Amino acid sequence: MSSPVLNAVREDSAVSRSSSSSGPRAGGPRSRRSFTAAQKLEFLAAYESACENSEGGAFLRREGLYSSQMTEWRRLRDAGSLAGKEPGESIGNLTADQAENARLRRQLEVSESRLKKTEAALELNGKTTGVLRERLRGYAGRAPVQETLMAVYRSMLELKIPSRRAASLTGVSRTTANRKPAPPRDHAPVVPKNKLSAAERARILSALNSPEFVDLAPMQVYTKLLDQGIYLGSLSTFYRVLEENKQVKERRRLAKHPPRTVPELVATAPGQVFTWDITKLAGPVKGKYFDCYMMVDIHSRFIVGAHVHGTESGVLAVEMMKGIFGIHGIPQVVHADRGTSMTSKTVAALLSDLEVTRSHSRPRVSNDNPYSEALFKTLKHGPEFPERFASVHDARAFISGFVDWYNHHHQHSGIGFHTPANVHYGHAADVAKDRSATLAAARAKHPERFTTSTDPKILALPGPAWINQPKETTEQLAA
Repeated sequence: MSSPVLNAVREDSAVSRSSSSSGPRAGGPRSRRSFTAAQKLEFLAAYESACENSEGGAFLRREGLYSSQMTEWRRLRDAGSLAGKEPGESIGNLTADQAENARLRRQLEVSESRLKKTEAALELNGKTTGVLRERLRGYAGRAPVQETLMAVYRSMLELKIPSRRAASLTGVSRTTANRKPAPPRDHAPVVPKNKLSAAERARILSALNSPEFVDLAPMQVYTKLLDQGIYLGSLSTFYRVLEENKQVKERRRLAKHPPRTVPELVATAPGQVFTWDITKLAGPVKGKYFDCYMMVDIHSRFIVGAHVHGTESGVLAVEMMKGIFGIHGIPQVVHADRGTSMTSKTVAALLSDLEVTRSHSRPRVSNDNPYSEALFKTLKHGPEFPERFASVHDARAFISGFVDWYNHHHQHSGIGFHTPANVHYGHAADVAKDRSATLAAARAKHPERFTTSTDPKILALPGPAWINQPKETTEQLAA
């Protein structure tokens, strides 16, 4: 039995989705969701109930939640931070949900009263229809009157009024109405030969909702299964199965950003173009922040360096660059925005001495560094990212773990769902070959389920990485 709190949250989510297509690939970013203590308790209770029936993963996808959120809410509940009033306890003034429920109950009572009056009016109308029908037949003839009554009868059936009731109100015999030719019906759609069976679709859903993959996007699950030598269906089929079970819902911590416009740079191999930026990490109290310096190779998306300090300084940036260049080599170009550290004389002097080309965002363009911005979004919008860090040591430990996961375990959509380390060190071709072999075996086993003999484009090895690719170059590649 669903609760008013869960119903209210679902109604809010339905309103936000009504103006856009379903699924995470359409409609664009939506506003961030927030939960009251009562809603957290309701979701937690429903999740624990679903877990008893081995449906915890399906519940999380259906409600757009993460397992890490359930863990955190369970900890808060056990600590008493989400304690609410017990059943039967005096509640004082009505909450917003209780007031809304009371209003809906009153509205339902009024609607039921109006329905009874309408039924009484229809009963009276049915008694007078017979007399009116006989009088009209005397003036207009039998056929026109019969056609009009049949049209009214069919309209009532379309409104889900029982045929016996409709016949009583219009005076039309149900037997006569059934003998009348009905409008031609559309033929049932032909079932495709390559459609998956119910058991195969259930296997896909079970894999998506398994503890191993419940927190991953379908694209990530698809490629991880391929890496394990398992092919269950196409990526589109994964989304269709989730949509059929109402388990497609945005659950990332989204934020809207202005359109990005960036300088023209291109990297055809690792080690050519590095981009870096600084992001703020919330400290233990309001107004206290730590500065996270990150530099990434735009071709492989490999994080070549990440430092956390208590202040922002060009001197600290130079120390980071010296360490990175000593390990990964000196790049041809280093791109950054126009922050004080990025344009400082110490950074400029170092890059000039090393004969590295400096590239900066254009003035008054707040979002002109897409690779660093995308990296920071992945960092901060993940379910494990904390609201605050207790100390700079905690921040450094978290960033160190994130860099290891991102470089060696994160299958990046911008580089064919390979890990940045595989691309950076030249192992991506071997992984792509194994994936292609898995797809070829699946294609040989069920050729009717494949329309082409080529692998999906999303698995292609990464090509040149651009920052603001020129229009003429894009047109030449398209041609």
